[in-house]
Amino acid sequence: MNEFDRLKQIIARLRGEDGCPWDREQTHVSLKPACMEEAAEVVCGINILEDTGNGDNLKEELGDLLLQVVLHAQIAEEEGLFTLEDVCRGISEKMVRRHPHVFGRETVNQSGEVVTRWNDIKKAEKAGKEWTDDYLPEAFEEAKALIDAAKRRKGFE
Repeated sequence: MNEFDRLKQIIARLRGEDGCPWDREQTHVSLKPACMEEAAEVVCGINILEDTGNGDNLKEELGDLLLQVVLHAQIAEEEGLFTLEDVCRGISEKMVRRHPHVFGRETVNQSGEVVTRWNDIKKAEKAGKEWTDDYLPEAFEEAKALIDAAKRRKGFE
């Protein structure tokens, strides 16, 4: 069994009847603070890597962020919404669609062209779903508040 499958099994067990009471209580909403904190800690790991050349902290923090993804996907599967396999399929398909210069017949010569094409493809994909962007300003404010709370919890304010 590969380590990714092992992680999925561990999370399913933690959420199972004979698992951990804390893990079973978690919801998408209750995990928001941890998700934001782990994302900030990945940034910290990148900074440590850049300053010292040591990737140990980044490896650990990426694992913690991956845990958040797998845990959210497990909860979604329990709710009948989607599976981790669906998440992986979705991002794989998106990467292939948004890189026609790699997986298709288009040619680009500069990264600026890649960004322009990416944005064009994204706009076409989001057609009819533009209303989802209406949630972003509030989400950014919530993310900032969650990060501020994490800083207080860790004693940085």
